[in-house]
Amino acid sequence: MGKIVISTNVSLDGVVQDPDGEEGFRLGGWFGESGGKDLEEWGKVEFDEALRTEALLLGRRSDEWFAARWLSRSGAWADRLNSLPKYVVSSTLERPRWTNSTVLRGDVVTEVSKLKQELAGDILVYASYRLGRTLIEHDLVDELRLFVFPVVLGAGERLFGETSDKKPMRLVGTRTVGDGLVFVTYTLARDA
Repeated sequence: MGKIVISTNVSLDGVVQDPDGEEGFRLGGWFGESGGKDLEEWGKVEFDEALRTEALLLGRRSDEWFAARWLSRSGAWADRLNSLPKYVVSSTLERPRWTNSTVLRGDVVTEVSKLKQELAGDILVYASYRLGRTLIEHDLVDELRLFVFPVVLGAGERLFGETSDKKPMRLVGTRTVGDGLVFVTYTLARDA
């Protein structure tokens, strides 16, 4: 059985919107600005995670964003990401942009539940906060891996939205990456 893992970068106050500043959000660009010299160490952790994953699960916009950045790159990290199986959740997408992709068109909860049954290992959800919110709401997320960047933005789309009930989590790992980034790992506490 597969394990759904949300792996993403967040500001200290949970904002995930426009980390590279290319979406036009007035507070965008926080990833590079607040990550600075720690981004080299961040990259090592992310590359290691990519080597240990089974597949990627993305929303349509994230598929487009990653394809635009990774298809033209070379090297071990790019080769790994470009070769991984990808599942893109969309009701409108005809042809995904990133390589080795399958579009999941039906009900998100049903399709992701099937995917968890069909695959073994980690299924990473990158940068798809709307999809992540749906998966959290329906208790399909097994683990959260969050890179917390040392900046408070005070506005913007956040990883977590409203839920119908509490979603207890269990802290299973913390580490400092570089001098200013914190990498935290939580599992969903299903027995709580």
